[in-house]
Amino acid sequence: MDLRVSGHGLREEEIDAVAMAVTAVVVNTMGGMSSSSIDMLTQLRKRRALAAHCRSAGLRGHMQIVAACAAYVENKVTHYRMPLPVEQVIAFVLYRWASGETYGSDTSAFGIGRATGLQAVRDVTSALLQAYPDAIKWPVGRRRAHILRAFRDKGFPKCFGAIDCTHIYIDKPAGAPSDNYYDRKQKFSVQAQVVVDLDLRILDVHIGYPGSVLDVRVLHNSQLWRRAEAGELFDAPPENLSHGVVTRGYLLGDNGYPVACPWIVQPYGGIDQHPNQERFNTRQKVARGCVERAFGRLKCMWRLFLHTHKTNLETLPQQFVAVCTLHNILLDAGIDFDENLLWEVDEKDIRRRVDLGIVGNGAGGQRQSTNMDGDLLRDALRDRLALM
Repeated sequence: MDLRVSGHGLREEEIDAVAMAVTAVVVNTMGGMSSSSIDMLTQLRKRRALAAHCRSAGLRGHMQIVAACAAYVENKVTHYRMPLPVEQVIAFVLYRWASGETYGSDTSAFGIGRATGLQAVRDVTSALLQAYPDAIKWPVGRRRAHILRAFRDKGFPKCFGAIDCTHIYIDKPAGAPSDNYYDRKQKFSVQAQVVVDLDLRILDVHIGYPGSVLDVRVLHNSQLWRRAEAGELFDAPPENLSHGVVTRGYLLGDNGYPVACPWIVQPYGGIDQHPNQERFNTRQKVARGCVERAFGRLKCMWRLFLHTHKTNLETLPQQFVAVCTLHNILLDAGIDFDENLLWEVDEKDIRRRVDLGIVGNGAGGQRQSTNMDGDLLRDALRDRLALM
């Protein structure tokens, strides 16, 4: 299939919009723009000269995605009310995820009706997950060795990654018990559990539980839990630590996992801590900070999942996994991220960090632990850090 844009009727405005989406607004073309897609496209036209190399990189990334997804989407678009070029359909969906705009405003900019837009999102989501089935996977081989080495350098030998949950804010759900989706920030949300490495690459994602559910319950009902308990995940060569502890792998987590399992190492609770415990907590927080940075890059690039929006609870999980897939693809392509997107100006003209939906469970106090193996592993890592 010839994927040259000129041969498929994709307008220059749409090319710019997709280039912006795929490069994740490297030159901050998204920041401070009007919510109107027409204004956005006008601004994009004015800013073409800012970074021609970024635009061409975005187009290369877009065309790579089109090439991978085309075969899956082509069979679908022929059944639309008005058949559309594959590039136009994929461009629209990427733009919607990146801009976070409503169907009413962004469909018109691409010459797509609302009903067709809804179908296009379902089709492109399905195509991405079929075209890139291994974009999100547990590390093996060289990738695993790289991850283990990077965490060892941070003071955590045999660590595979860091785990946390983010809330995706939604309008009050229709046809579902809305109280279940009401979280600790008094917003309606859906939870997504994610494991990432120090390169911010997503290794595992589990999404779908209502916002009121605690992190530990999400974990217990995830495939990650089942695979870890079956011994399928943490299979590194054994590492001998103090206190007779031997580990083959674990994750770093916050206090949302107080008694979850022996393979999540969380900080020490309480306020009266030994200096070595304080040192451990500081180093552990720095290392697991990769989760928050990953959420920042993911949600600020694909802004539909940053702000409250109306959604279909049946298709939201697949859409979120699709943008996690794109997140890894862009990391592999070396696409930079403009950290200015982590900030916004509120209605009082005060600059503040965007809300990444990291709610927490209020479990940071002193606790009576029943997770003896996990506590022994944490103590052994604490003692190791004290000698560094």
